[in-house]
Amino acid sequence: MRPGVGHNLPRMSGITSARHRDGPRTEPADLGVIEAAGLLRERQLSAVELASACLRRIEERNGGEPTYGGSPEAINAWARIYPELALAQAREADERRARERDGDRVPLLTGIPLALKDLYGVAGLPLTASSRVLDGNIATRDATICRRLRGQGMVLVGHTHTHEFAAGGTTDQVGNPWARDRVAGGSSGGNAAALAAGMTPAALGTDTCGSLRIPSACCGTSAIKPTHGRTPMDGIIPLAPSLDHAGPMARSIADCAALLAGMTAGGPDITPLMPPPADLGELPLTPRPGTRPLAGVTVALTDRTSAVAIDEPVAAALDAARRACERLGARVTALSAPWAALGNDLGTILLTEVWSYHSRFIEVRDRYRPAIAELVEAAAGFSDAQAYLGAQQSRADGTAAWEAWFSANRVDLVLEPTLPIVPYRRGPGYERGHAGGPGDPMIALTALWDMTGMPVASLPVNPHVGVSLIAPRGAEAPLVQGAIDLQANELAVPVWVP
Repeated sequence: MRPGVGHNLPRMSGITSARHRDGPRTEPADLGVIEAAGLLRERQLSAVELASACLRRIEERNGGEPTYGGSPEAINAWARIYPELALAQAREADERRARERDGDRVPLLTGIPLALKDLYGVAGLPLTASSRVLDGNIATRDATICRRLRGQGMVLVGHTHTHEFAAGGTTDQVGNPWARDRVAGGSSGGNAAALAAGMTPAALGTDTCGSLRIPSACCGTSAIKPTHGRTPMDGIIPLAPSLDHAGPMARSIADCAALLAGMTAGGPDITPLMPPPADLGELPLTPRPGTRPLAGVTVALTDRTSAVAIDEPVAAALDAARRACERLGARVTALSAPWAALGNDLGTILLTEVWSYHSRFIEVRDRYRPAIAELVEAAAGFSDAQAYLGAQQSRADGTAAWEAWFSANRVDLVLEPTLPIVPYRRGPGYERGHAGGPGDPMIALTALWDMTGMPVASLPVNPHVGVSLIAPRGAEAPLVQGAIDLQANELAVPVWVP
């Protein structure tokens, strides 16, 4: 680990472990966001104790000091760890609670440890996008979301690895905690691996073609891709700005919802492509009572899965999720999809916007990993304004078709696999010929929802297969409620044991 991690860390004082709501004892690092927040509020756990437990867990499970390339034996979820900063911020959180007589007035997220994908700027800290192209780069300002969450008292533990510049679906320098020889998914692979291995309860990632949801499906964790524009991207290294979404990752959808509420406090972003989304309102954090909480909800399965090869474990998981929705009272129907994002349109938008940012690194292009160099080389040829505007118009038309489809068919949620495949062998993801983009099976089902900007909740069925629920733009609250109901009643969160 980095020098200082695990040394002279405070041990638990007053308790040797925290308790779940149902009674069993557990290590603090295993607590979820909402559960930890409750114990912090009740003074049964301190923020310093919680941060210390996470730092010890990193030392135990990361597989050594963070490295650029990783190793076959290591999880290597982290790009950098900030133990001194984390403990200082945890002390501030405890002092904040001590000053406030009414504990309910302290923000829910105060004292909760947080991992940031290595795209989120924090003033004075390194920011490298897990790339040697940005060696020595120091952020000069906080990303808007980081400023918001720091104001709410969250505790920064470190930056996690991304697939270099978020431009791929594997993050090969990170090992999948469930099977080190398998990909952790990407591009927010470090986040998913750190969450699955119990190194942090909360993480922030980004999603351009699936980068929150892909690693969540590979590692058995949860994520919410909000409506495009819901979360500000200011201060976050872009991949393709009109497709980029910032979103929360955690071990449960309820915990993701708590993070999303904190990220959006202060209002949505404004994009040149779409108007600001509808008011978010209050996000649910608990399942509805009763045995049929999805009664009155219409869930649709579409024919999108017929266009891609689906692995048998994925098909079985989708069927299990469908039956679970029915048991919980949902009306499940099969319908044809109104529009499939054409690969040419996606490629035109993605590569044009990639070049608009990466053209500045032309003098240091030899520092890219081979697959990312190949992607940037391809992007250099995308500078046709008419083609770009035409692709964006096609995208807008397709989004309108989906909005009309939801309304005309009275569909509340779409259910589909997050990925059509299970995690494959880790290793070649940075080799030439493996650049992510249209045609990559990792994004075969996820990229459409970045093109439409619609919110998605991704939740695991088992450690290597996830399903997604999709709703119309602006409908995060009913989406989150349905996902929480499904996860709490039918789809258990996998628990990784080393």
